[in-house]
Amino acid sequence: MTKQTRRVFLKQAAGAAAACAVLPRIARADVNSQVRIAVVGFNGRGMNHIDGLKDHLVALCDCDERVLNNVAEEFEKSEGRKLDRVVDFRKLLDRDDIDAISIATPNHTHSLIGILAAQAGKDVYVEKPVSHCVWEGRQLANASKRYNRIIQCGTQARSHRSIQQAVEFVRSGKLGKIQYIIGTCYKPRPSIGKIDRPLAIPKHLDYELWCGPAAKVDLYRPNLHYDWHWDYNTGNGDMGNQGIHQMDIARWFHGAAELSPRVVSFGGRLGYEDAGNSANTQVVLHDYADAPIIFETRGLPRSKAAQSDWGGSMDKLRGSQVGVVVQCDDGHVLSTSQYDLVQAFGRDGEEIESWHGDGNHFANFVDAVRSRKRDHLTADVLDGHLSSALCHTGNISHQLGEPRTAREILESVGPNERLRDSVERMFAHLRANEVNVDEPVVTQGALLEMDPATERFTNNDAANELLRREGRRPFAVPEVA
Repeated sequence: MTKQTRRVFLKQAAGAAAACAVLPRIARADVNSQVRIAVVGFNGRGMNHIDGLKDHLVALCDCDERVLNNVAEEFEKSEGRKLDRVVDFRKLLDRDDIDAISIATPNHTHSLIGILAAQAGKDVYVEKPVSHCVWEGRQLANASKRYNRIIQCGTQARSHRSIQQAVEFVRSGKLGKIQYIIGTCYKPRPSIGKIDRPLAIPKHLDYELWCGPAAKVDLYRPNLHYDWHWDYNTGNGDMGNQGIHQMDIARWFHGAAELSPRVVSFGGRLGYEDAGNSANTQVVLHDYADAPIIFETRGLPRSKAAQSDWGGSMDKLRGSQVGVVVQCDDGHVLSTSQYDLVQAFGRDGEEIESWHGDGNHFANFVDAVRSRKRDHLTADVLDGHLSSALCHTGNISHQLGEPRTAREILESVGPNERLRDSVERMFAHLRANEVNVDEPVVTQGALLEMDPATERFTNNDAANELLRREGRRPFAVPEVA
């Protein structure tokens, strides 16, 4: 694609002209047709995309040429065939030999690449979270409908038969009414460090492309890759990293088809000082009227002494380290990060039912691309948007908060027994890590009220400003009506 063509396309992407984008080669159901896919971004989760989609790959794309070349060469050795190598994802958009694009780039470029791909007539597999902010995710969901594209979210638990069956069991009422759901992300996250001068960006990385719509700023972390998760400019903290899987499972059990009407966060980046700014310890309440969803993030181990073995010394809540506890009238269901096993327990704590079975999320995507039916997807982009947005609104509450003492926070919680329990356990966890919560170090987030129909807050203008960012040109995320 020439520079002039790319400029014209990006200009069109923001308006109605993009609706005339070329249709993909696979325009009708054909179970025997070959689906040709390009993977964008593979310095982490993208390697799983390459493995899961390898029989369909025609191109690899990464703005880090060293990563691109190394992975392409390894693929050629292991699979015995060459793939096209592309640095700029925009060069994939005009190719009529590519039917779908699989995205595993950093969070802040997920929606941008997904929307542009949809406008260019490509189907999309996009990693979780599907967006960096609430508005972006809604535009991506809109793009799926407007351009009739198949868009799968990378929340692969949705393809596991074990969880599908457990959700059906709970929704059937066999354990009674859901009282509350708690998602946990107790995952070891040591300090990422901090350097005293801006990080030197390697020449083999196109930093302009890497930043995309995010602010192009100096970095003071020693590791460019992966640690972008802990900077709100590019990532969404661990609630929007690992935790989005558990948030999605929690919402799936709950059945909520819209954002929560009230949300509040308590937490902070505690236990060390580094270049990150996202919370490593957090309790978020999504106050749905029928049953609340509470999400708990802990990056510190169970105690200060246990920091000698971060990986083997994390807290658990009723057997859930990284998982979901669904409390019902007559018992509870436990789903852990071992997605192919889910258990149900009665009131006495004895196991009464269990479900086993995995699934192939990538194969589900390819099958839906062939059938041209969005309802064949196990994780349609709309579900990805809603679950991602629950992470975003919790982080917005945190970002608008102020540091308070434990006493002040508990006074604000009031008689909410379920939230109080989570917050008190968080304080006990922090005290075990020698964080003095009697000082104003824990952030009490803003209590936000939302109109789920408009996905706008009704009581806080500053919060509404954080639902969207304009983005740097020419990488601004297009609006899709």
